[in-house]
Amino acid sequence: MDIPTSDAELLELAARVADRLRKAIGTVVVGQHEVVDQMLITLAAQGHALLVGVPGLAKTLLVASLARALRLSFGRVQFTPDLLPADITGTDVLQEQDGRRSLTFMRGPIFHNLVLADEVNRTPPKTQAALLQAMQERQVTVGNSTHELPQPFQVFATRNPIELEGTYPLPEAQRDRFLMEIHIAYPSEAEEREIALHPSSPETVRMDPVVEGPELRAISALVPRIPVTAEAVALAVALARATRPTSDSAPEPIREYVRYGAGPRGSQALVLCAKARAALRGEAAADVEDVRALLRPTLRHRLVLSYRADADGVSELDLLDQVGRAVR
Repeated sequence: MDIPTSDAELLELAARVADRLRKAIGTVVVGQHEVVDQMLITLAAQGHALLVGVPGLAKTLLVASLARALRLSFGRVQFTPDLLPADITGTDVLQEQDGRRSLTFMRGPIFHNLVLADEVNRTPPKTQAALLQAMQERQVTVGNSTHELPQPFQVFATRNPIELEGTYPLPEAQRDRFLMEIHIAYPSEAEEREIALHPSSPETVRMDPVVEGPELRAISALVPRIPVTAEAVALAVALARATRPTSDSAPEPIREYVRYGAGPRGSQALVLCAKARAALRGEAAADVEDVRALLRPTLRHRLVLSYRADADGVSELDLLDQVGRAVR
């Protein structure tokens, strides 16, 4: 396969690849176009995403469909309360050959390019930490040995927001490791009729890959090189700073309901995702429109709300909308 070498040609490739992936996923998943776009942005930016939604909204199906549309290795981990860190990372196994015993590392399901961590909040913090450490460092340490994970390596985790019994909430510091938190809403009535007529599940997904690994790697390498306007950078920083209750630019609801706002990683995420969004649209530079479009998924999980916010029924989205209106 011939991969373009110029950035202009790579931009055209990025737009074509995004279109191919949207069409492929659309043959299996009804609707959810904004969610798919955000997943593609995460993919191009080489980040990790947390998909949040009530049961039955095709969270697992979305990730499984994306994986099958890519010619990359795919692993799935169903998180349960009895899952151990070694069940994810792998472990050393004692083997005997020709009368000699030796330890052999048996790789866990995390050794894939794309990993689905299903219902990540159902496993204890120790196991969650093993996954999140691998996400951050892109390697795992077992015993005295460190093992590099394959490249690219990305995690799409799913979380059910309504079940509390038998779950372990992700600590705020760990949620911050996700580039984006993508919330999946109920389908429209017309979309639900189509879903009712043509049900599907991750096990029944059948599709040929439409994107090769070298194409995806070339696009991911292009994203950091995408220019971003000075106004877009200034906006990203201003939006992140306005979520902090101690900031002079924070609107009154932020001071009242937020304990901790987004850190510098939040403004970094806004700029990187804006670049990826521009690349997948075939645009030569990221601007303020790209930053504003990604305010919610990049910053919502980086806000730590007070108990008063819960009592008054104030959500992260309500507060981010206030920030978006206050920062111009």
